[in-house]
Amino acid sequence: MELGQSTLREILTQTDAWAGALKQVNKLKQELCDLVQGTYRQIIFTGCGSTYYLSQAASSLYQQKTGLICTAVPGGELLMNPSTIYTGSNNLLFAISRSGSTSETVNSVRHFKEQQAGQVISISNYVESPLSKISDLALCIEQGQEMSIAQTRAFSSMYLAAVAVAMLASNSEDLLDEMERLPAIGKALIEKYRAQARLIGENLDIDRFYFLGSNHRYGLACEGSLKVKEMTLTHAEPFHFLEFRHGPISMVNDKTCIVGLLSDDKRAPEEKVLKEAREYGAQVVTLAEKDADISFRSGLTEIIRDVLYLPILQLTAFYRSIKKGLDPDKPKNLNAVVYLE
Repeated sequence: MELGQSTLREILTQTDAWAGALKQVNKLKQELCDLVQGTYRQIIFTGCGSTYYLSQAASSLYQQKTGLICTAVPGGELLMNPSTIYTGSNNLLFAISRSGSTSETVNSVRHFKEQQAGQVISISNYVESPLSKISDLALCIEQGQEMSIAQTRAFSSMYLAAVAVAMLASNSEDLLDEMERLPAIGKALIEKYRAQARLIGENLDIDRFYFLGSNHRYGLACEGSLKVKEMTLTHAEPFHFLEFRHGPISMVNDKTCIVGLLSDDKRAPEEKVLKEAREYGAQVVTLAEKDADISFRSGLTEIIRDVLYLPILQLTAFYRSIKKGLDPDKPKNLNAVVYLE
């Protein structure tokens, strides 16, 4: 059997899970609205590893869309240092875990409930998980379940669900309806740019990757970096666009690949950073709605289409892993679920 077949299958079929995520949000629309349209002291997003990065992206987007105070924290920090994160009894916690069994996340939610700190909405891929059972509302996208250790389909489907919930929280059902077009657009994008992702990934002259993204795209840049680390054992780091110039740019040379997740409205200063990196010898790959190496050409409102960045980042990591003779289904030193005593 060829290496990485589960990972490849999960990347290529993730748009089916996107459709499943949207279907599940619509199925629970009333219950979700009852919770997210309440008045809260703050909104907290938590997860571990990939789902912490998902939380970063979702928290930023949720605050931008709703105007509410949102924060993202690792599950371990929420468990060990809760008093630095929330107070009082009127908080809304989004707990995100692919398996719904990750120890830090489950135990932090248990403590949150014991303290009567507020309501909990979980987002996962398993209905009968410990996390689902202790949540006030469990949003489970079963189509996102995976055999692989490194998250791909699970991450994008859960992220899309979080974005859809933000649309409900902000009374933006028109955008929720617009999101129904994403699965078809994502499938076409994968077909169009799969070969290009392979070309980038298989270039072993590159020995370091930097993923740049601002606003909610920073969390996605973190996830892109993590995929390269997990699958390929290659040096990779994420940065906000302008922050990259404050020190990290000193690491750029002709063996560097910089992946830029470009926005619409802040694109000009973002491109200046990339131009400077090119002058220092970096190979630059851009992803954007249009006029980029990877152009979505979705016609969708910007805030709902960020999931389109993910498949090409995942495919790049996959093909690099295979080129290096590694098995992306079984990354070194990792397990699908982390349990801590």
